[in-house]
Amino acid sequence: MTPGALISSSPRPPEWVSCTVSPATWLHAVADSRVRSADDVPARQVAVVFGAGLWDGKPSPYLANRLRTAAALYRDDKVKVVLVTGDNSRVEYDEPDAMRTFLVGQGVPDDRIVSDYAGFDTWDSCVRAKKIFGVDRAVLVSQGFHIRRAIALCRVAGIDAYGVGVTAKHDVTWYYGGTREVFAAGKAALDALFRPDPHFLGPRERGVDEALAAAAG
Repeated sequence: MTPGALISSSPRPPEWVSCTVSPATWLHAVADSRVRSADDVPARQVAVVFGAGLWDGKPSPYLANRLRTAAALYRDDKVKVVLVTGDNSRVEYDEPDAMRTFLVGQGVPDDRIVSDYAGFDTWDSCVRAKKIFGVDRAVLVSQGFHIRRAIALCRVAGIDAYGVGVTAKHDVTWYYGGTREVFAAGKAALDALFRPDPHFLGPRERGVDEALAAAAG
């Protein structure tokens, strides 16, 4: 595909990518209207929480804040199921299980939590949520500096996504995250243009379907 080519046929959908705009401009154009607070985000059956690192096997403070927000969405009946997506590429590092344990501690029933163990980056998480777990509509949960990229890529992957940008202390991690997004926006634009397969796909999994069935009683 040549630079400036469209993701899909005309008329241009909101996910289109062109060389005439910067990656950061594209992210804002696609995602700004879909960033909401936890109070006014549209209800969806599924929340997707992206991994953000572990400290001594437990969620980092930034990841813990994402998980607390997802738990609040569940308690407020904004979502029925939480899909946690993160890195489990090493035996000693298991983001999804640590996220699940934290959510259970926040009052989310274990059978309403689904784990994606191959969410190695945002694009992989979005594509797998759609293709492996069958998620068509979702509330995404991340920090404000990342949420637009998550929304844009999930929309490209075929998910009708809104996002909650979790507030965060403006510490060293926050500034690092904001700086990292400048470079990550470029990769996101390339992912949107060329739509590479994630590191792992595999067969369709029924975890989200079963969790929604449990929620329905």
